Amino acid sequence: MDLAYGAEEEEFRARLREWLAAVLPTLPARPDPLDWPARRAYDCGWQRRLHDAGYADVHWDASPTQRLIFLEETELAGAPYVGANFVGLLHAGPTIAAEGTAEQRARWLPSILRGDDVWCQGFSEPDAGSDLASLRTRAVRDGDAYVVTGQKIWTSHAEVADWCELLVRTDPGAAKHRGISWLAMPMDAPGVTIRPLRTLAGSTEFAEVFLDEVRVPVENRVGEENDGWRVTMVTLSFERGTAFVGEVVACRRLLGELARTARENGTWDDPVLRRKLGRLSAEFQALWRLTQANVSEAQATGGVPGVGGSVFKLHYSHARQELYEAAAAVLGPDALDLDRDWTLDRLSSLSYTIAAGTSQIQRNIVAERILGLPKGR
Repeated sequence: MDLAYGAEEEEFRARLREWLAAVLPTLPARPDPLDWPARRAYDCGWQRRLHDAGYADVHWDASPTQRLIFLEETELAGAPYVGANFVGLLHAGPTIAAEGTAEQRARWLPSILRGDDVWCQGFSEPDAGSDLASLRTRAVRDGDAYVVTGQKIWTSHAEVADWCELLVRTDPGAAKHRGISWLAMPMDAPGVTIRPLRTLAGSTEFAEVFLDEVRVPVENRVGEENDGWRVTMVTLSFERGTAFVGEVVACRRLLGELARTARENGTWDDPVLRRKLGRLSAEFQALWRLTQANVSEAQATGGVPGVGGSVFKLHYSHARQELYEAAAAVLGPDALDLDRDWTLDRLSSLSYTIAAGTSQIQRNIVAERILGLPKGR
């Protein structure tokens, strides 16, 4: 697909720039980054503004070029990112759009796009992280509902979420990649207990979630019963293939800021640091090209990214960590200041080689599905 920017795309860019210039100065002050209830309100307020201006569905229905332009311009303008809305907008929403029934799309997608509902992700368990198919959370059919019992961990934004994209085992006798179903669970259902987990940076956007005979209507199942692994692969394709797109733009902007800071504080005189920044600039330029290819492929294949997302996720995770190591070299002692966004982002970057599938998992996917190598024993 041709990703050249034509007259229509440039008109979209100009219109978006004009809107951003008018609306961004009117936003309230950003809340404390560790105050997730306040951040939810802020992020949902921004999503509502996007919705009212006609930009809410850019992650799903816009052309590849318009989507990339949107991400470029909002990041360059310093606009808020999806924040607490990221699971709904970038994972659950696209999955429901691709796999849900007409009734499910009408039920859940408008509230995600308006910023009315926040979603969390209930995939990982204490004994099922990288080996996600080993999950044990049970869902037993009881009439028109599933009775769910089990435990989830690393449940992103559970403490402020309205809904959870939940993986459960509906056929314990089946092979582990079978017998799994994908449910939409209301977080206020009886039997749901949330225990926040404090991260290295002091934040609580992850949580343990305990499920004690939680009743989830059968109509909340996306896809067929026991076909949840396939639906999950759709979710993970969005998570790895397109969910990090805006962050690539942010990293490229950060590289420019680091170069300016290095010139100001004298660290630019270090040839090793200059080479590192130059190489990182080339790497993020290549990642942006790969992003364009992945977004284009997703558009051409009905909206679901392919295995190229694993190539991107693998390389991006390590490049992001290198970027923040370089930032620490430029900032020196200031890199330890937890009041600086760069410091919090550096701590967050440590999780990227684990989140959304570890680097080892991504290497296996690349080896087996792209290179055609035999599975390891």
